[in-house]
Amino acid sequence: MIRCLVVDDEPLALHILEDYISKMPFLQLVKATTNPIEALTMVQAAEADLVFLDVQMPELTGIQFLKIANGKAKVILTTAYPQYALEGYELDVVDYLLKPIAFDRFFKSVQKAQSIIQPVAAKPQVVMQAEPVQQDDFSTDFIFVKTEHKIQKVYLHDIMFIEGLKDYISIFTSAERIITLQGMKKMEDALPEKHFVRVHKSYIVALNKIDSIERSRIQIGDKIIPVGDTYRDEFFRMIENKNI
Repeated sequence: MIRCLVVDDEPLALHILEDYISKMPFLQLVKATTNPIEALTMVQAAEADLVFLDVQMPELTGIQFLKIANGKAKVILTTAYPQYALEGYELDVVDYLLKPIAFDRFFKSVQKAQSIIQPVAAKPQVVMQAEPVQQDDFSTDFIFVKTEHKIQKVYLHDIMFIEGLKDYISIFTSAERIITLQGMKKMEDALPEKHFVRVHKSYIVALNKIDSIERSRIQIGDKIIPVGDTYRDEFFRMIENKNI
């Protein structure tokens, strides 16, 4: 069992994560608290393996908590503010969950944490898919992106959508969110036009990951992505070409 500690100054956020943790057979909730000082004491006493940590708290911020804890427990940051993502990754957090947190995103995040904390136990949970007899380039092609601490290989067929945030971008795959200091134009040029399309100044989507389109809104999983005026005609032209 992975012992979990939830730290957030919002009681509702605590209750949501308590509920999510109770649904996972390999997680055990040790404590849910609004007091970061109490939580830090527990981490320093090695009473938790994984901490769900809010970033903005009045007594002690999540970033300050991370620096004091100094890696004594793995941490998943939870916040409504994406601008803290890069600083969190510099401090080696497992993942970064944006509020409101959907259960499927939470599930992927804790699987990632399990693969780090219990690598042997996590292996049976990996679902191996049979490869088709014939594959096109898309199913095996990949790109390399530079993250804060490494250069990471990303398979194109795993990419769901890409979001631009000022000086960096987030690549959302079926398993994780990858943050890289790279411009949207450079990323757009690196992706095959047959499978990816720019739909907004801040978004590129994978055509095969689109669940539905309603007017000028695209749904991919639980994410709603707007279609910008500049990109609308080209996007719908590509959609029409995919229709039978």
